[in-house]
Amino acid sequence: MNPLASPVEIEYQCRDANVGAVFTSESLAARVPAGMPVVLLDAAPRTARVVTADRTQDVDLGSHHGLSIEGERDVRGRDEEAVIVYTSAMRGVPLGAVLTHANLLANARSTVEAVAQTADDDVLALLPFSHLFALTVTCGAPLLSGARVRTMDRFHPVRAAELLADGVTEVVGVPAVFHSLLGAIERRGVDLRDSALRVCICGGAVLPRELQDRWAEVTGVELRQGYGLTEAAPVCLFNRVDRPNVRGTLGLPFPDVDVAILPPAEYADARGALDVGDASPLPDGASGEICVRGDNVSPGYVGDSTDGLPRRGDWLCTGDEGRRNADGTITFLGLLKPMFTRNGFNIYPRELERVIGELPGVREVEVSPIPEPSKEHDIRVRVRGPVSEIDVRAWCEARLSAYKQPTVVDIVG
Repeated sequence: MNPLASPVEIEYQCRDANVGAVFTSESLAARVPAGMPVVLLDAAPRTARVVTADRTQDVDLGSHHGLSIEGERDVRGRDEEAVIVYTSAMRGVPLGAVLTHANLLANARSTVEAVAQTADDDVLALLPFSHLFALTVTCGAPLLSGARVRTMDRFHPVRAAELLADGVTEVVGVPAVFHSLLGAIERRGVDLRDSALRVCICGGAVLPRELQDRWAEVTGVELRQGYGLTEAAPVCLFNRVDRPNVRGTLGLPFPDVDVAILPPAEYADARGALDVGDASPLPDGASGEICVRGDNVSPGYVGDSTDGLPRRGDWLCTGDEGRRNADGTITFLGLLKPMFTRNGFNIYPRELERVIGELPGVREVEVSPIPEPSKEHDIRVRVRGPVSEIDVRAWCEARLSAYKQPTVVDIVG
C-alpha cells in the first residue's frame, strides 16, 4: 500500500482485499485500521515485532546472509496471488488488480534480459516500492540478477545526482524525477560522462522528447523510455539496451510479451468500456488501442470485478492509444480511458469527483488536468454548491492520497 494514501483509502483497501495483517514500520503503524494486526519491520532483518490486540511479541528472523538464486525451481503456488495493487478507478472506485507470483517473476525475468542486468550492476531506486514499476524493475529484477540496490528515504535531486556519479550503473524513474535530476546535474555541474552509469529507464508517464534529448546531451547516456500498466506487472514495451534507442517511442515489446494495435474500445467516464470492438490487429502506421498479452498479465481484479480494463479473448485492453511503426516500435498517441498522470501516478477524475461529491452541500464536481511540465499535470477541481475552498481541501486531505490533492479549487455558486 502507498504510504501516501489517506486512512480512508487504507481502510478500504484492507477491507476490500480481506487483509489479515499489515507489514509496516513503527512510524506508519498509526495509519493502519484500528485492531488490525501489524508486523513492525524496523529491526529487520534481525527481528520483527508482531502487535495484535492481546499481545506484542518480538520474532527472531534469523540470518538471510549468503542466500542466492541459482537458476529456477518449480514450486507450488506460483499461480496463486502474490500482490494486490489498487488502480483503475475509471468508474470512481479503485480496483485491486491481482498479480500472481508467476506474473511478477515473468516480468522481472524479462527486465533482467531487456536491460542486460548482472550481479555487477548497481541500481538506484528512486520510486516507492508501492508503485509496481519500482517493485518489478528496482526490486524483483535485481533480486533475480543479484544486483545491488540503493534506496532513498525520500527523493532528493541533488543527493541522487551525486549518487549517479558514485558507481551507480542503472537509474529508474518517472519523467518528473528525471526533470528534477537534470536540473540538479546542471546546477551542480555533476559530470557523468566518465561515470559507471549505463542504463537510464523512464516510465510511468509520457516522456517529453525535449527532456530525452537534453538528458543524453548533458549526461552522455541515453534515456530509454518504456511503457506498462499495473495489470501487466507492469512493463510491456521498452527501448532495450541491445537495440538502438528510438527516442520519442515506447520501444519494442518486452521479452515474452505480445503487443498488438487493435481497433479502440469505447470508454466513458462513469461506465468504463462500452464496446471492446474487433480483435483484428491493425496494420503498421494505423492508430488504435495498445493491447497486450503474456505471462505477465493479471488474471483479474479482486472480487472478479468487470469494472476495470476490458479484455478481448486473451488480449488485455490498456485504454491507451498507439501506433506501430515500420521498425516494430510503438509510439504513444494519447489516452482513451478517463485518466491522466501526476508525477508518474494515475489520476482518475471520476474517483475525485465521487469523493468530493460526498461533501455535504456539493451539488456538482468537475475534475480536469492542468499541464505542468515538471510533473506532467496538476489538478483543477470545479465545485458548485454552498461550500468554501477550505472545506473542499480539508475534505480531500482526509480522504485522498497526497498525490491526488487538488492544485486549484474553483467554487462556483
